[in-house]
Amino acid sequence: MGEWNADVYHRVSDPQAEWGRSVLARLPLQGDELVLDVGCGTGRLTADLLARLPRGKAVGVDLSSNMLGTARANLRTTAGTARIAFVLAHASALPFAGTADAIFSTAAFHWVKDHDRLFASLFSTLKPLGRLVAQCGGAGNIERVHERCQRLVRKSAFRSWFQESIDPWEFADANTTAARLARAGFVDIQTAVVATPIRQPDARSYRDFVEHVIARSFLARIGDAWHRDQFMTALTDWAARDTPPFELDYWRLNIDARRPSSDL
Repeated sequence: MGEWNADVYHRVSDPQAEWGRSVLARLPLQGDELVLDVGCGTGRLTADLLARLPRGKAVGVDLSSNMLGTARANLRTTAGTARIAFVLAHASALPFAGTADAIFSTAAFHWVKDHDRLFASLFSTLKPLGRLVAQCGGAGNIERVHERCQRLVRKSAFRSWFQESIDPWEFADANTTAARLARAGFVDIQTAVVATPIRQPDARSYRDFVEHVIARSFLARIGDAWHRDQFMTALTDWAARDTPPFELDYWRLNIDARRPSSDL
């Protein structure tokens, strides 16, 4: 799929940051814990997490070296940087075992297709009684633009780059997610999918956001800049005709769970 453009993502990811702050507010902390921010991106929320850990430590984990490089740069001047580390790793194969007091994650889990493997990795990373508080895309998320991407890849102008189907996300419902968490060993499970639509103010903002956040998996398959431009122009023109225009139908899956005191 290619690397993220971390600088652009940092600039356009206000919705993800806003959602993430509400998720972080759900995480009870004493201030002395070790907490992982899984899928930390450019570190916007990692900084907020670190502020809640005056005697603790935070570890930002991401699969993108570009994201981690930007996160390190953004937090370089933050007081207490000795209390933060960044690790390049896949969320479903975390290189830790029984070390974290809590795991925090936003806007990341839907990029992992195998959620059973993901939750097993998170479970093994937590200490007994460790908490998982997270949010990602849920059932119905960005369905409109996803369907439009699928329509475009079937058109003759783009078909040659999509000999295999592309479905880059796992947008699960609340019940399926609760069952997967239980299979991994979690208890005190709470899951819910909530509507959180966002509206971009104009065509330029919509295109910038969709190009660098949503459609990047599709654009990475297209072999030349002209056709990538045509792909984004089609998506933007469709969105301009929506009512209201430039709205993205986001649905967020909230996850709260805990590792028990002992494993049965």
